[in-house]
Amino acid sequence: MRKLRNEELERLDVDAFKNTEKIPVCIVLDNIRSLNNIGSVFRTSDAFLVEKIYLCGITAKPPHKDIHKTALGATDSVEWEYVEEITDLLPRLGSQGYLKLAIEQAKGARMLHEFMPQKTGKYALIFGNEVKGVQQKVVDACDSVLEIPQFGTKHSLNISVSVGVVIWDFWSKLQK
Repeated sequence: MRKLRNEELERLDVDAFKNTEKIPVCIVLDNIRSLNNIGSVFRTSDAFLVEKIYLCGITAKPPHKDIHKTALGATDSVEWEYVEEITDLLPRLGSQGYLKLAIEQAKGARMLHEFMPQKTGKYALIFGNEVKGVQQKVVDACDSVLEIPQFGTKHSLNISVSVGVVIWDFWSKLQK
């Protein structure tokens, strides 16, 4: 085996990316503190053709050098919007036909591997603060809660890892 060179990867340019069909998923980041986490979410969203990222609350927005450093240009390819109050965004997403899914540990949450997204559905995946998670008022406003099963001694994952796990899960299920 030989590692591929970047030129051999046949990556889309920004214009081609913007014109490519996306998976029916948008990401909502609420009160994310780490600019590196934000940049990582942009990069992962680019990799798996996510429709859009919504940045809410204290979540920083591009252009910012620390977001750019991790996003590696994905802030130019992935559509994004800043909405100060997530509680203003959620009804709008609902009226646009998105199923609003908080990614959180909650009583009655459905395990991620048990959830099967429908190709005809639209999904807003909501991720909260690195320490406090998704706010209870946001959980209350969602249609459902998905939980990433964890089996070790820790009960949390880094926000950028959580986004990667969930996006990959949705992308792979939607390809079947």
